[in-house]
Amino acid sequence: MLVGLSGGVDSAVAALVLRECGYEVTAVRMRIYDGPDDPSLAYGCYGRGAAEERASAEALARHLGLPFREVDCVEAWRELVLEYFRSEYLAGRTPNPCVRCNQMIKFGALPRLAEAGGLAFDFFATGHYVRRTLDAEGRPELRRGLDPRKDQSYFLYRLSREQLARTLFPLGGMTKAEVRGLAAARGLAVHNQPDSQDLYGGRYVDLLGAPDREGAVVDTRGRVLGRHRGFWHFTPGQRKGLGVCGPAPLYVLRVDAARNEVVVGPASENAFEGCFIDATNYFLPEPAPGTRLIARMRSSQPLQEVVVGERDEWGRLRIDFVRPMSGLAPGQSLVLYQDDLVIGGGIIQW
Repeated sequence: MLVGLSGGVDSAVAALVLRECGYEVTAVRMRIYDGPDDPSLAYGCYGRGAAEERASAEALARHLGLPFREVDCVEAWRELVLEYFRSEYLAGRTPNPCVRCNQMIKFGALPRLAEAGGLAFDFFATGHYVRRTLDAEGRPELRRGLDPRKDQSYFLYRLSREQLARTLFPLGGMTKAEVRGLAAARGLAVHNQPDSQDLYGGRYVDLLGAPDREGAVVDTRGRVLGRHRGFWHFTPGQRKGLGVCGPAPLYVLRVDAARNEVVVGPASENAFEGCFIDATNYFLPEPAPGTRLIARMRSSQPLQEVVVGERDEWGRLRIDFVRPMSGLAPGQSLVLYQDDLVIGGGIIQW
């Protein structure tokens, strides 16, 4: 059994639970950053805290009596996650790097490189709050975690059935309070550690490497309301820091990469009846048009009722919202559920 050990409480308890269930466990940590530790940044997966995180993971492995190995995923992460993040943002979309990282690195490159490096294992496990079950034919299914406040299924919807078949999630049926309580009872120093932070602790635009380029802030009629330093400094749904004002609060409605424009408008223009998704990935067959489901459009947003529509001439799937949604961002993921069962999802398009 190979367990991804990040140095936090969730992965530590996942390893603990599996060891106490009788599995032969090896702890493995993925390394995605090889630069200097930047003290000016808040903690994040990339840029600050890497050395401290490694030390914590190694200490936890010693405490649990587990072999520990660090796997170098730096080049794979740069190519598959960082460059994707940059190219998508500079094309005017808002990608989710954690979704991409889980698919390509944590459940892709990490176990593959670990195996190539001589670590033989039957299953890979992580501390994600999701559940893996089997259908009537023995095929793996992905379900939301029992704790609705910690459910992380949104971030894992792009896994393949092959990846899911070889993965275990020991925390899927636990609450965060139960995880912390078990960690404290077993004497793990991380039992009261704050939850991990975002991918990057600084301004995301620092990862883009794009020089400032002046452009216009316009309304939906094309009237210029102000100037900006580059459309990539803005995301759809953003309200603060626009540098312009009106008789009512203004929101970013969309960005136009080709024209380097930021289009803003009041809340009444920030509500959408639906959207399209492409690059779909499914654990179950694609729902038929007219199927009523629930969906999540951003990781932090509540679940919403939706109705599946038809595919258009470009192959994009229409998703209609039962209630209008605000702040939609092309490039983000829309994940479809039937109760707690993850059906699949895709990338939001206009």
